Amino acid sequence: MSARFPEFRLGEVLATSFTGTLSERQGDPVERIPTPERLVDWLTVSGLAVGSCTTAQLERARELRESIHAAATAAALHEPLPASAVRVINDYSARGRAAAVLTPEGERRWRLGATSSVEDALSVVAADAVGVIAGERDGRLALCASPTCRAAFFDTSQSRTRRWCDMNTCGNRQKKARFNASHRGTT
Repeated sequence: MSARFPEFRLGEVLATSFTGTLSERQGDPVERIPTPERLVDWLTVSGLAVGSCTTAQLERARELRESIHAAATAAALHEPLPASAVRVINDYSARGRAAAVLTPEGERRWRLGATSSVEDALSVVAADAVGVIAGERDGRLALCASPTCRAAFFDTSQSRTRRWCDMNTCGNRQKKARFNASHRGTT
């Protein structure tokens, strides 16, 4: 992977990790998959390796990403899911030829065939989004408390009160801002 691109912000949940490929949505957006090759990189580190990606496939991936983000945001806010986002997610979920397999450790993984394409990998991401948004997992969808981020994330903390999509980025930035503000007031 090339060092000239921003690092991926990988989480435990495939669908919300995918939406995290565009961060700082309410500030200065950071596109983490700016090229087709970078999407191949993200799919590879996410366990969905494909051989190549075209510009058109990258655009379709971004369409899916934004649809998942819109639906996850609505679900986190307990609002109706946008019909257009639901349609896109469902369409992508139905397109692929991936198979769910069981690992020796008892975990579910996705297996793509030798000739799998980006569309097959995106169908796995969409299927994961269906499960997360439908509430099939133990946890809850939430939005990052950072006013510049507002990323959708899946909170599996025991109390379900996590505030940040990533403590190492958004959480630390907010803590640092509070610290600096409190010290400015005392000096």
